[in-house]
Amino acid sequence: MALRSNTNSNNFNALYKVKSTKKRSVKDTIIYIVFYLILLLFVIIMLYPLLNTVAISFNDGTDALRGGIYLIPRMFSLKNYETVLKKSSMLTAAKITVLRTIIGTLSSMFVTALLSYVLSRKNFIFKKQVSLIYVITMYVSGGLIPIFILYKSLGLTNTFWVYIIPGMVSAFNMLVIRTYMNELPDSITESAEIDGAGHFTIFIRIIVPLCLPVFATVALFTAVYHWNSWFDAMLYNRMSGQYTTLQYELMKLLASVTNNGTTAETMKNSDGMVTPASIRAAATVITSLPIVCLYPFLQRYFVTGLTIGGVKE
Repeated sequence: MALRSNTNSNNFNALYKVKSTKKRSVKDTIIYIVFYLILLLFVIIMLYPLLNTVAISFNDGTDALRGGIYLIPRMFSLKNYETVLKKSSMLTAAKITVLRTIIGTLSSMFVTALLSYVLSRKNFIFKKQVSLIYVITMYVSGGLIPIFILYKSLGLTNTFWVYIIPGMVSAFNMLVIRTYMNELPDSITESAEIDGAGHFTIFIRIIVPLCLPVFATVALFTAVYHWNSWFDAMLYNRMSGQYTTLQYELMKLLASVTNNGTTAETMKNSDGMVTPASIRAAATVITSLPIVCLYPFLQRYFVTGLTIGGVKE
């Protein structure tokens, strides 16, 4: 009897566990469904402004003033993009922007990585003092007029290099890369030094391959900055059309269209069925498209970089 009662008790416990497991799985399923629905809602909220902008950019400008355009253009038209792209300076601006983004990103990555490597070495005596100087530059600036006078005295104004040289070193990017390098084991570099490797060899053959994730993150930061920058072109190369940038040209186009008038009739007579809103939408799509296409491939590195940059010595 005792054996049978124990067997029945074990069967009951096993059955209870199965039922509780089923109940938990049902609860988990419901939680997952609710969780994914919330995420889907957030995705819709985030994507709708972008898709709405794309729809307005492909819609007739005067028709867009009526409203009611959501995700699909009501009157399909390429006039907005023709207005943006037909400017003679747009091709030159695109070339300068692409060259600026590539050269500026590569040069900044090389110089900032070298600086970060030096400041991450434990045997560097003045690393705290030098790091403090760079941190101060994140909060204190010399001012717009002194910077302009300095660039002019150095011969950087009205040249392409005003986009490259001043931005070679970024204090924030240096801190991000240095923090990542500090987390690398010291035994790796010590063993290389024992084998007779110099600092440059250690940097190229050991540090660089290990720091590719943070390099990709910082490269994304830098490329986005160079691609979206227009203020420096207005300040330092305003009189040099051969060094204009895409963002600056689009800004001037948007300003000219806005100054021509905001009513449908005025814009129809001046530039043929385009409005400031439609031009703004087309310019936004053109300037955002390269970054939107590049970001999905570097998203995980972007998140890693934000996590690394949140902790500083």
